[in-house]
Amino acid sequence: MRIKRGVTKHRRHKKIRLATKGMIRSRRSSYRLGKQAVIRALQYSYRDRRNRKRDFRSLWITRINAAARENGLSYSQLIQGLKEKNIILDRKILSELAVNYPKAFSEVVNQVKK
Repeated sequence: MRIKRGVTKHRRHKKIRLATKGMIRSRRSSYRLGKQAVIRALQYSYRDRRNRKRDFRSLWITRINAAARENGLSYSQLIQGLKEKNIILDRKILSELAVNYPKAFSEVVNQVKK
């Protein structure tokens, strides 16, 4: 008995067509180009989920450095002082303090300066 593959093919194509929602031109309408576009988009999203962490850490460091210099220290001096005084604050929290709670951040800097 011959097996007809129409249902399987339609399902596969439908899956790709749903994934290309929001794309333009032949990426949306053509299965072949749409499949290539989806594969590439998934690769980019995998890579950029990791790069997002890198970008945020860089942003936090920039903010901490700016706030530390306003208080008379450089970023590296602040981080070294925090380690010596055993003050355990990560860069995300320090950045949050620097942006939203400058008085609290200056208190941390004063603890390091002592």
